[in-house]
Amino acid sequence: MQPLLFACQFSLKLGKKQLNVNLQSEQSVVGLFGVSGSGKTSILHAIAGIHTPIFGKIDINGQTWFDFDKKINLPIQQRRVGLVFQDAQLFPHKNVMDNLLFGYRNISEQDRRFDPNTIINLLKLNDLTERMPTKLSGGEKQRVALGRALLYSPNVLLLDEPLSALDSIHKAEILPFFQQIIATSNIPMLYVSHDKGEIEQLASEIYFL
Repeated sequence: MQPLLFACQFSLKLGKKQLNVNLQSEQSVVGLFGVSGSGKTSILHAIAGIHTPIFGKIDINGQTWFDFDKKINLPIQQRRVGLVFQDAQLFPHKNVMDNLLFGYRNISEQDRRFDPNTIINLLKLNDLTERMPTKLSGGEKQRVALGRALLYSPNVLLLDEPLSALDSIHKAEILPFFQQIIATSNIPMLYVSHDKGEIEQLASEIYFL
């Protein structure tokens, strides 16, 4: 029997509130939908290892990353998570190619699942590789951020409202790239958004917060 891609049952302390999470799914793309402040980003941070739950368990694709009872809490580097944020967070002093290869250069050759040229072609970044981030549009920055995350060969992609900073034209332009990644990469994804139409286009299963 195949393990669940997402088997997460944990609790987080958020100020005076406690967020109880029960995310169990065999779908490769799961959406988290809710208003701002509902805890979507905190869930991603707990899975990534940025926040530590007060108790519970996090299993991703059959691997235990956190287990309060067994005192397991893998560090961020061992979880190898690809994070894409709404503001891209590219390194401003590095050109597009150096941004793309940042994580790729920090993993072993046997762990590399993608060839840089494959990702560059897939995301149509061929003409941008020498540009600095300040010379990119919002949609171009997000494509670079997505490419950088993929070239890190992550165990899971965590996408935190990656299109929310874009206008409708740029959003429509980049959505097909996300759909292409979903169709070809075979990497489990957790996709956060407060845009119901957007999340319904991308996610196979949606959790409402």
